[in-house]
Amino acid sequence: MSARGKQQRGNTIVEFAVATMFLLPLLLGTVNVGMNLSRSIQVTQLSRDAGHMFVRFVDFSEPGNQDLIVRLATGLGMTRTGGNAKVILTRVMMIGADECAAGGLQVQECTNYMLPVITQQIIIGNAALSPSALGEPPSNLKDSKGEISMSDYLTDVRTRAVGFNSILALQPGELAYVAEAVAEAPDLSFPGFFEQTRVYSRTIY
Repeated sequence: MSARGKQQRGNTIVEFAVATMFLLPLLLGTVNVGMNLSRSIQVTQLSRDAGHMFVRFVDFSEPGNQDLIVRLATGLGMTRTGGNAKVILTRVMMIGADECAAGGLQVQECTNYMLPVITQQIIIGNAALSPSALGEPPSNLKDSKGEISMSDYLTDVRTRAVGFNSILALQPGELAYVAEAVAEAPDLSFPGFFEQTRVYSRTIY
């Protein structure tokens, strides 16, 4: 009876170990999905709130207004210039003949004619995280408020808003205000299972 009991206990341990191999990834995955869902809701709300203020001409080049975004991102580990999150505020314009003429250019000289371009972009948080889906013009093209000069956005191909036509069709001269938020969650990374967890949201006005 003693030998049989020991054998049964040994079988139970083996069965538990085998079951754990399947249950542990399932448990970790459930926790990861749940935490990511919560973080996704916060990131979506962050992009909406930032976009609402941006389209109402809040100057996010000012440190005080950037601090407001940081407070909205509480829990994401974001600072004004670093951390685990990033907010990208972009103003896009469709270039038409009138815009080219305003810049003193003929249509044939206007490289970005009938294309959406980035005329302003402000990045708050960790600039090293995933870039904007629309592209990020070089910093030397932007002034202290993130504005790009007319001569640059009319002729420099680096100011083009990549793929924007497939998102929203603008008429010449029309503007769109885009708020993007991206957050990484290193606390939800499990080596061998989930190496990197990232949440992204975009809002267009």
